[in-house]
Amino acid sequence: MHFIPDDLDNYVVSHSENEPELLQELNRETYQKILQPRMLSGHYQGRVLSMISKLVNPKNILEIGTYTGYSALCLIEGMKTDGELHTIDINEELVDFQRKYFNKSGFGSQIHQHLGNALEIIPKLNTTFDLVFIDADKGNYPNYFDVIIDKLNPGGIILSDNVLWSGKILDKTFKKDDTSTPALIAYNALLKNDTRVESVLLPIRDGLTISRKI
Repeated sequence: MHFIPDDLDNYVVSHSENEPELLQELNRETYQKILQPRMLSGHYQGRVLSMISKLVNPKNILEIGTYTGYSALCLIEGMKTDGELHTIDINEELVDFQRKYFNKSGFGSQIHQHLGNALEIIPKLNTTFDLVFIDADKGNYPNYFDVIIDKLNPGGIILSDNVLWSGKILDKTFKKDDTSTPALIAYNALLKNDTRVESVLLPIRDGLTISRKI
């Protein structure tokens, strides 16, 4: 979702950092072979994630929602040399695809893939995190916050993707079977009101909130 005209958006992208060659390759193969390639973070948002990670310089990163591994490879660009990234997804069919690109990146041994329910996996991780990226099933965003907040180090950052949900967060008449929209509305309110974090919502693509643990 773009909030500015296409020609201006193209200008923004062309005056931001170039997409690394490995990520260009991953982008192409995702669109060629994988269902729902729109889920990919993509060039511009990927450079935003990379820049934030470089500013934070995290030791340990947690990602909820791996997809084909694009965002993980962006986040790891700013990680400390002895750091680790844990990424969680429920799609078993994508594990080998992800691993191929993780190994190509040179960070393969530092990227740990977890397959299954993030709400069950996260409490079992014996580490704390400096940077967390949430980009999985939207209906569980409030639940993800609940399980990660105590594993986030003071000053740590949570990045929450798709928080504008194509503008549907303004819709008061969402369908009864739509669990994602009300969950995101509740999640955005949670980030605004929870005194453990300070947040800013950025209108980047489909909305990206940066929350810092106080």
